[in-house]
Amino acid sequence: MEKFTKLTGVAAPLNMINVDTDMIIPKQFLKTIKRTGLGKNLFDEMRYTQDGAEVPDFVLNRPAYRNAKVLIGGANFGCGSSREHAPWAIADFGIRCVIAPSFADIFFSNSFKNGILLIKLPVDTVNGLMKQAENGANATFTIDLEKQEITAPDGSVTAFDVDPFKKHCLLNGLDDIGLTLQKADKIEAFEAARAQSSPWL
Repeated sequence: MEKFTKLTGVAAPLNMINVDTDMIIPKQFLKTIKRTGLGKNLFDEMRYTQDGAEVPDFVLNRPAYRNAKVLIGGANFGCGSSREHAPWAIADFGIRCVIAPSFADIFFSNSFKNGILLIKLPVDTVNGLMKQAENGANATFTIDLEKQEITAPDGSVTAFDVDPFKKHCLLNGLDDIGLTLQKADKIEAFEAARAQSSPWL
């Protein structure tokens, strides 16, 4: 998993509450077990018409936000089914941070495991950041995970909380597999000892 230390980029404002995982990545794209290739279908039913043409007014189709690295959304972001494809699609698009007043629990956990920093802030604070994000490509945000600070385009700094364990994993690029591999020597020692004590296993 790619490390997350400091992120600088444009933030796309998605001023909607209750954005569910089916909106993030519709069910017809869940056949794959690969984490790549889903970015083009992120918010598919809002980004494209039924014949596949782009919807010009949708935020991620606007020139200023096509390369957004941050997404600012409304309350209860990521609700609905627990599909892990939702954070896969967000990450594959290039978004590494989502800011919102609240998140669905399973989506929250899945996102961190896939290298995406989720930041919960009060509604008024999120609305203020979203207003600045509406300035488009000229509105660059910096997310400093080590300092736990967001620097907005106007220079204002907003502190945020993050679980220490999740922070450690992001800073060091550790997903569940990476965490397990940190104990590879102990696992190998256990397997060697068991092979000698119980060779029939």
